[in-house]
Amino acid sequence: MTTEGTPGRVALITGGSGGIGSAVVRRLAADGVAVAVHYASGSGSAEELAAQIRAEGGRAIAVGGDVADEVAMAEVFDRVEAEFGGLDVVVNTAGIMRLSLIATLDLDDLDLMHRTNIRGTFVVSQLAANRLRPGGALVNLSTTVTRTGFPTYGAYAASKAAVESLTLVLARELRGKDITVNAVAPGPTATRLFLDGKDQQTIDNLAKAAPLERLGTPGDIAESVAFLAGPARWVNGQVIFVNGGLA
Repeated sequence: MTTEGTPGRVALITGGSGGIGSAVVRRLAADGVAVAVHYASGSGSAEELAAQIRAEGGRAIAVGGDVADEVAMAEVFDRVEAEFGGLDVVVNTAGIMRLSLIATLDLDDLDLMHRTNIRGTFVVSQLAANRLRPGGALVNLSTTVTRTGFPTYGAYAASKAAVESLTLVLARELRGKDITVNAVAPGPTATRLFLDGKDQQTIDNLAKAAPLERLGTPGDIAESVAFLAGPARWVNGQVIFVNGGLA
């Protein structure tokens, strides 16, 4: 692990043991950031990732809690601050995707996505707004589908459009606090969340849709998050589309 670039900074990554989340954890740790790897249930993957970061010379802990539960997440913030002395970066990668035509969507799936993607992002953003140190950064995760409008993504895209609106308003509400608030909107990215339920032909077609003619990788997304979390102090209130030119 290198300790150059952002010594002393501390980051909490929700959904930190997932595909994009774990890539963000590793990328920030490589910059010398102390990382809290959040999980919603089942601590095994998060604990293992944190242990790997520590074995490589970094600072890392695993923390658990329901992102939509304000009490549980306040306790997560408390633990991170107690362990590392403060908090500078929060990255919201926790999310749920259920695909269906709008006309036939199971409304229980709509409620599930609303709870995690909208309420969860709101709860964590609210805590970040009150507890990030000056110079801090909040990075939320949206999706390129808010622009492409692919069929079956309606409810998921709607939840992420809410995340974009929350992000842009919060950036303006934090005037004078020296805290940036941005969103990253990935295109088709090779994660389990994206690949599950798709046949090979669908995956191949999506891979060819971007001018770069491939799927994104979690590492591609993590690079953009690291930029917003560290050196990009003049980027604020923006949605950054990371999709190989898809839209």
